[in-house]
Amino acid sequence: MSSNFVLKNVTLAAGETKDIQVSDGFITSVGAGLVADEMIDCNGLVALPGFVDLHTHLREPGFEQSETVLTGTQSAALGGFTAVHAMANTMPVADTAGVVEQVASLGIEAGYAEVFPIGAVTIGLEGKQLAELGAMANSKAQVKVFSDDGKCVHDPVIMRRALEYVKAFEGVIAQHAQEPRLTEGAQMHEGAVSAELGLTGWPSVAEESIIARDVLLAEHVNSRIHICHLSTAGSVEIIRWAKARGIKVTAEVTPHHLLLTDELVRSFDSVYKVNPPLRTAQDVEALREALIDGTIDIIATDHAPHPIESKDCEWNAAAFGMLGLETAASIAQEVLIESGKSSWTRLAEVLSFAPARIGGDSNQGQMIQAGSVANIVLIDPKARRKVVADSASKSKNSPYVGLELPGRVVHTIFKGYFTVRDSQLANWGRR
Repeated sequence: MSSNFVLKNVTLAAGETKDIQVSDGFITSVGAGLVADEMIDCNGLVALPGFVDLHTHLREPGFEQSETVLTGTQSAALGGFTAVHAMANTMPVADTAGVVEQVASLGIEAGYAEVFPIGAVTIGLEGKQLAELGAMANSKAQVKVFSDDGKCVHDPVIMRRALEYVKAFEGVIAQHAQEPRLTEGAQMHEGAVSAELGLTGWPSVAEESIIARDVLLAEHVNSRIHICHLSTAGSVEIIRWAKARGIKVTAEVTPHHLLLTDELVRSFDSVYKVNPPLRTAQDVEALREALIDGTIDIIATDHAPHPIESKDCEWNAAAFGMLGLETAASIAQEVLIESGKSSWTRLAEVLSFAPARIGGDSNQGQMIQAGSVANIVLIDPKARRKVVADSASKSKNSPYVGLELPGRVVHTIFKGYFTVRDSQLANWGRR
């Protein structure tokens, strides 16, 4: 496949129809009547900058039965992503320069998306001692985001030190907000449904109390804090208050917290077991409105693959987590476009521009214009598709199977090469 071509008659986010010329990995021209050896008809397709996921679990090294960097980035490409940030809860934990460099190298070898390793905040994710933050930042992987995701950095002294430390290299701490003492044995959202089902509840305040503490710590040391997977209306209000106060806070919401509610747990289908848990319809509405009005900065998938034996079991024994990469754009379209409340420009902001800014990804989240790296996704906005269990991921724990969602990723272009063409994976990537 040549990397020199013209995408004919694309629709840009603002609504105008243009041609996009790509040559040697870059966008060389955007205009009308462009010509190249290969002309690709994109009439009716919306062209956006390639998506960036700030919260992906690729599982490698250590949990390759669930996912690998190769299969995870193939799944990402099918979802329109040209970059993913790989969480640190691997085995060994990504808490040293050696491990983060290994993960970044696996991403280069796979060739389907840029892989940015996220470094652990504490050694072994144990919350007791800061990991080698500076060494990871200065490594070949150039880590900028640090998180113990899956575990909360619950010690306020450790969190303060981490926030202070990353200021030296303009890093950011991404917090999994979960007060552990308030969620011991918790299985689902604490509310009417948990009471009816007899499952230990996960109170909203367990999330909200950590967010409140951490935005105040970030203000105190004048550092950046990013809050992972907001799930409650109360969390939204705290973030809104913190931003109005000028605190350097950003926040993400997952696709599943924008669409699914705790009512689904009545089925006892463990595909709906996730951390933080699915909340109420009122929480979902608050999250949607906050995404539209800008209080929530980005959508991040929290793609969390698990092997079948970890999910196909009784609820209490099942692992937390669900897939998200291949369906994120459709859910974003449902919330932002189909609702009539927002625009393709906002969708590009929450799935590309803003996550790239937060993560410090210089070659990602660029405008579709001459001189930009050719990271592009093209979507058929009029398509409707029923989600099937088939996936590029090694795991199949998608909560969306059987649902009909809007939009379909037709092409994904990573650094000028098709990783997905006509909705089919290009099995050679960039190699």
